[in-house]
Amino acid sequence: MEINGTSYERDVPASLLLVHFLRDDLDLTGTHVGCDTGSCGACTVQLGDEAIKSCCMLAVQADGASITTVEGLASDEGELTPLQQSFHEYHALQCGYCTPGMLMSATALLEKNPRPSEHEVKVALQGNICRCTGYWNIIEAVVAVGEKGTR
Repeated sequence: MEINGTSYERDVPASLLLVHFLRDDLDLTGTHVGCDTGSCGACTVQLGDEAIKSCCMLAVQADGASITTVEGLASDEGELTPLQQSFHEYHALQCGYCTPGMLMSATALLEKNPRPSEHEVKVALQGNICRCTGYWNIIEAVVAVGEKGTR
């Protein structure tokens, strides 16, 4: 599979979840384990152009896939994407645990719909839980990126 532009080939146990492959085998710890049931969205990554919950997918199911994790969003020089910058500007994080999943879900939304409405952002992020209840600032940050016409 290809992850963040780098090809990986590994033999993995058939029961290994994608989230654990990313975190434990590849040390991509930005993908968080929250609930292990697909309820919280902390483990969200992009599989192709779809936001998926990596705790609900086996690593072997991603064979041949292209995956982007939160580590793959910023440039190699560390320059933040407009969405990451907007999260910073709008204080769209508190404890930060949900932030990678929120960023990945919002990135997938903005790639399909570069100018989403507030309602469309809420629908796209409904599978991501913020335990600190920072939803309003997160929604504002995503809508602002759409209004600026950047991702």
